Amino acid sequence: MNLTTLGLLFASVIAGAIVVEIFKPKKSRNIQILLTFSGAYLLAVSVLHLLPEIFHHNTNQNIGLFILGGFLIQILLEYFSQGIEHGHFHKSNVIPFSVLISLCLHALLEGVPLGGHLHHHAHNALLTGIVLHKMPVAIVLMTLFLQSNISKTRAYFYLLLFALMAPLGVFAGSLFTTLANYHNEVMAIVIGIFLHISTTILFESSEGHKFSSQKILAIIVGSVIAIFSI
Repeated sequence: MNLTTLGLLFASVIAGAIVVEIFKPKKSRNIQILLTFSGAYLLAVSVLHLLPEIFHHNTNQNIGLFILGGFLIQILLEYFSQGIEHGHFHKSNVIPFSVLISLCLHALLEGVPLGGHLHHHAHNALLTGIVLHKMPVAIVLMTLFLQSNISKTRAYFYLLLFALMAPLGVFAGSLFTTLANYHNEVMAIVIGIFLHISTTILFESSEGHKFSSQKILAIIVGSVIAIFSI
């Protein structure tokens, strides 16, 4: 188990909290552009790195069902998370714990393949994709916490729980042999989750189905980075 991987996953959430404390962002255009960039990177990484990885090492002829299953699982998770994964922000004085639980399950699942025996390039691509996506999600989540009727101590406690979920997933993926035996299937589920998140971000990042030049640039940059991270 790579300590650098654990540290980067944890630090991406903490970085989001630091951004909130310093800049006090709301649902701003800059956050949406960052999400657009991460969505483009996730989509490109899934197509260029992760899908070839599982199909190259796969012996399960039904692996496509697990990809579809991941896509459907994310739909269910977003029903409870209210779309925070792709930047939806609903100001409320009460924290809906379904949001926190859903995001924690999502982060836990994402971390599991990183604890397995991924090829070096696929591991780094997956890790970068998760880190780039978790930071803006942490920004939106922390902003939601601070604008709700809870203390800052409780807000940081909840964010800490979220920050620990992906490293816990990595630990579970490296510890339990059952998960190792079904590594490709778990990876396929995560790819399905990524495909849903990335396409939803890209489709919803435009107002009136029109992309600004900044968002087009963010999509191009995210895709190019994913291409050259092979």
